[in-house]
Amino acid sequence: MKKHTATHESEHLLEDAQELLSATAHVAEEKVVEARRRLTAAIEKGKAALHNIQDKAVAGAKATDQVIRDHPYQSIGVALGVGALFGYLISRRNR
Repeated sequence: MKKHTATHESEHLLEDAQELLSATAHVAEEKVVEARRRLTAAIEKGKAALHNIQDKAVAGAKATDQVIRDHPYQSIGVALGVGALFGYLISRRNR
């Protein structure tokens, strides 16, 4: 399954930050040590937020799937209505 671009970019950002931490591990200057500590904390918060968002997205998709399975004809009707509304709005905008 292809990952969403924002998720993919977030993972790359976390990887880059971890590489930066590894590259500066030998530097003992006080400012660098403090920056590394803050970056480590930010990475952990970022990971937790990313996992939280992914979990919520999966739960939302499962709930949506269940509603559609429980009410297939109503779902088709709603999708048709929303599509018709968007089509109408887009056609008015292009005039």
